[in-house]
Amino acid sequence: MREAVIDRAAIVHNVRHLREVAGTREFIAVVKADAYGHGAETAARAALEGGATRLGVAEIPEALALRAVGIDAPIIAWLHDPNEDFVAAAHARLELGVSRIPQLEAIARAGDAAGTGAPRVHLKVETGLGRNGLAPADWADAFAEAARLERDGRLVVEGVFSHLSGTSDADDLDQVGVFEGALAAASAAGLAPAIRHLAATAAAIRLPAARFDAVRVGLGIYGLSPFDDATSADLGLRPVMTLTGRVAAVRRVSEGQGVSYGYVHRTACETTLALVPLGYADGIPRQASDVAPVAIRGERLRVCGRIAMDQFVVEVGDLPVEIGDEVVLFGDPSAGTPAVEEWAEAASTINYEIVTRIGPRVARRVTG
Repeated sequence: MREAVIDRAAIVHNVRHLREVAGTREFIAVVKADAYGHGAETAARAALEGGATRLGVAEIPEALALRAVGIDAPIIAWLHDPNEDFVAAAHARLELGVSRIPQLEAIARAGDAAGTGAPRVHLKVETGLGRNGLAPADWADAFAEAARLERDGRLVVEGVFSHLSGTSDADDLDQVGVFEGALAAASAAGLAPAIRHLAATAAAIRLPAARFDAVRVGLGIYGLSPFDDATSADLGLRPVMTLTGRVAAVRRVSEGQGVSYGYVHRTACETTLALVPLGYADGIPRQASDVAPVAIRGERLRVCGRIAMDQFVVEVGDLPVEIGDEVVLFGDPSAGTPAVEEWAEAASTINYEIVTRIGPRVARRVTG
């Protein structure tokens, strides 16, 4: 009844294309949050085939799950529980983001306990986003401690990184300047990180000054645009996910029929209603009720009435819709389907959220 078709070949294409655009020595493919809803193992393997040199996730359990299915590439995990036990990460040879000074000793102890050699860390510096990361006032102490532990052979500082706000080119370039100051301070402390990474998808495409040794790309590898003024096609990217359902019921109704909860939609004439078994339990945003587009039998229609937990309704007029017909919510616009950005606009959100929130009741089918 519900299916997200994942075009594996599109991921390979998108990574290859973005590697050419960025031109950096390293390319970190971000597969956190189950690869933005696309399936972490599928996306990770396809990204590596496309030329990614490392994988990035938010949390250690996400990285351990990739190790459990046999993915041996370098993986960076950067968001940790305040009381994180890093021993499992050390055993799995994960590279770990460090945002607080106490994490350095905790990771070094984990490496000692695991007996697997010095763990590799990436020091995250706060450059203006206002989230986590080592504050400028702590850089001297943090870099000195990291250098001490590195001299002692208890860890390796593999990288230094931060994250841009994407507010404007001027704001991002200000952050680039702060990041360069952090790199200078790290060097003065005796550190020589091999990988300096700051740019995510938007900066990887449009801000060369932010590219450094590596770009850290999430949204772009799934074929989606981070820009309001450029589509996926404009950027040479292919959307990876096509979300579909099947018509579960068809009902002919008269003028004035109320549809779904609250009767926010009433039919203007005799018409046909088609029931689609997807709802907000599957990640379909209720905010898109009575607005969002779908395609049935090659015709563009829209959701009518409120989206419910498990289903929504489409008014199809006199279109000869039958039970079992495919309903496409979004996919690749070049194939004539609605774009995920149309659903994002209908729900007053961003394309990132629409694909990431698609739930586990929706089967993933991999093609390509």
